[in-house]
Amino acid sequence: MTASPPAGGAVPWPARPQVPSAHALYLHLPFCARKCAYCDFASWATRDDDPLVVAYVRALRAQLADLEGLGVLGSVTTAYVGGGTPTLVGARLLGELVADVRRRCSRLTELTCEANPDSLGDDMLEALAESGATRVSIGVQSLSDRELVSLGRIHGAREACERVSAAVESGLDVSCDLMCAIPHQTEASWRESLAGVLGCGVGHVSVYPLAIEDKTALARRLGGTDPAWNDPDVQASRMAQAALILSGAGLTRYEVASYARPGKQCAHNRAYWTGVPYLGLGTGAASMLTREGYLHLRTCCPQLPDPPAGAVRVRLTVRTGRRGLARHPSLAGLSCDLEFLSEREALAEDLMLGARLSSGIAPELVRSAEQTMGERWRQALRDALRKGLVANACGGALAPTERGWLLGNELYGLLWGLARA
Repeated sequence: MTASPPAGGAVPWPARPQVPSAHALYLHLPFCARKCAYCDFASWATRDDDPLVVAYVRALRAQLADLEGLGVLGSVTTAYVGGGTPTLVGARLLGELVADVRRRCSRLTELTCEANPDSLGDDMLEALAESGATRVSIGVQSLSDRELVSLGRIHGAREACERVSAAVESGLDVSCDLMCAIPHQTEASWRESLAGVLGCGVGHVSVYPLAIEDKTALARRLGGTDPAWNDPDVQASRMAQAALILSGAGLTRYEVASYARPGKQCAHNRAYWTGVPYLGLGTGAASMLTREGYLHLRTCCPQLPDPPAGAVRVRLTVRTGRRGLARHPSLAGLSCDLEFLSEREALAEDLMLGARLSSGIAPELVRSAEQTMGERWRQALRDALRKGLVANACGGALAPTERGWLLGNELYGLLWGLARA
């Protein structure tokens, strides 16, 4: 498993189904100081002194060692430690995990850790930099105290600004997440949040409309109502406002929700949108592997079934819980949900994912769609062009329009519909 993607991380069709190795690694730490009102991720409120935290991190490190011995990590160029709140586990423990990833993935060019302002002290920043992290992604969400309280966040606006500025001064690349269409937010407060993180000197900003997920505290609070502050028109207006402000400050939109200064794009994010195989460790973590990569993984995970005939891509989600993983860290004991994709389904998925990028759907992917899907593709393309969701771009690429981004579900649904024969 030693093949490498071309420069920039993208792998062209029709070569993607044959790439044998994972080029991106994700590690999930599911611990939080408190569950946010909107969160439906695999995360749990955890005491600082809970021994489960140490045991869980030890289990991830054991799995890393097993994968290194198998040769699975030799082509990994980006890694991302997410959660949950990775910084909650403490500077020493997180620093040791990051150093382990750095040591076992010798070709890393980018290593990101997620953080919350309330657990991103100077000792944590120092530990991340010294252990080999290159980026920190900070969950700011808002710079309005009232909005933060409504979301269930435990940091305040002043603390967020202080910690973001400290992260920038540490020399790490810094990204901030902001959330729009949230309770109590106005156009003015949204502008202030955007201006505030820009004023801290960050190189990357991601902006997301709030999704009200079933079974969250926020959904229960709303009781099934559709609040005006989360209306689709409000979401579209906020995202358009963000585009103007961030681009005006010198950040370029490279993905539907992400903006970066030159040289500060997140390579790990791009891996997800460009068909690069990736591997996820930890409860709830997701992997996407080619058939060959999956068969290689099965040598240390014999509990996984044979792939069906015709499957070229496999998606895996770890279902073993945090306690079970801490008690039995062996890869051979993991329980996973599996989804096997045919070549047609993998192609439709990559068309949909490519439509998230400003560079759009690559020319060779367009040609593969024409050859594989024929009239179905031509009809979908006519529909997308007629509705103004995509436009022809240089070299035969198809780029999403601003309308295509604002009506993303319609565009993505149209492309994913091509998976059906």
